[in-house]
Amino acid sequence: MAHDKLTIAVLGPGGIGGLLAALLARAGHRVVCLAGDETAAALDAHGIRVRSGRFGDFTVRTQAATTLREPVDAALVTVKHTTLDTALDRLPAAALGDALVVPFLNGVEHPDVLRTRYPADRVAPAVIRAESTRVAPGVIDHGSPFAEIDLAGDTVPRDRLERLARALSEAGPTTRVLDDETAALWAKMSFLAPFALLTTRHGVPIGDIRTRYRDELTALVEETAAVSGACGGPADPAGALARYDAFPPGTKSSMQRDAEAGRPLELDAIGGALLRAAQRHGVAVPVTARLVRDLTR
Repeated sequence: MAHDKLTIAVLGPGGIGGLLAALLARAGHRVVCLAGDETAAALDAHGIRVRSGRFGDFTVRTQAATTLREPVDAALVTVKHTTLDTALDRLPAAALGDALVVPFLNGVEHPDVLRTRYPADRVAPAVIRAESTRVAPGVIDHGSPFAEIDLAGDTVPRDRLERLARALSEAGPTTRVLDDETAALWAKMSFLAPFALLTTRHGVPIGDIRTRYRDELTALVEETAAVSGACGGPADPAGALARYDAFPPGTKSSMQRDAEAGRPLELDAIGGALLRAAQRHGVAVPVTARLVRDLTR
């Protein structure tokens, strides 16, 4: 991977992928967005337009294609888990060369899926903390005052992680490389699962959850922390509650937005994965089980 400018594929230029693609392209990296015909045509015609209080309002050009046909330095996988299998057809292993495959997906089970298709020592899971929404093909609203990335990969050469982290940080998002992939994934899962399940089940933003449904939130946070700890991740329910309390009250989860738009939910990747991990480790999670059951109906 070159030290200065990289060639980066972005599979799924939606809210997160579109933001990262635009920031990287603005920083001078060559970006190839992989998407369906409609989105690829929109990007070819108009580029990516970003509206962001943190990074400013700007439009930038990237390349667009429906399938990767050339080696790249890194491929960011930013699709929803519900479309992952189909989307990966746009990212054939034979075309990747020696690229890192960097999934920004919700949940904790996807790295194993990707390592059945791509070399295990090239899959580098990442988590991002940002609220960013695609409002139309190629039009991105970045609503949070922050964008922070944790990059990991237990079997990935450290120098390759550091080079990609440097490119991301210089483009805008604060990026750090973590030593423990499991801890990084469960740190996000511990926060995301209660947020996603409760806002979607009750159809209200986090401000209402932390006031009207406080007891339920507290119980779910404690269950998730217990599962995370059993899996080797962080277990800090008090810290998680403090983070929820600090969020703007109107904040919605991406799962809630999917429910409002009638799109498939990432329920199995989040709630299902949490239940499976709890079962493996013998952790009781009655509140989680009830919420997943309610959302499955």
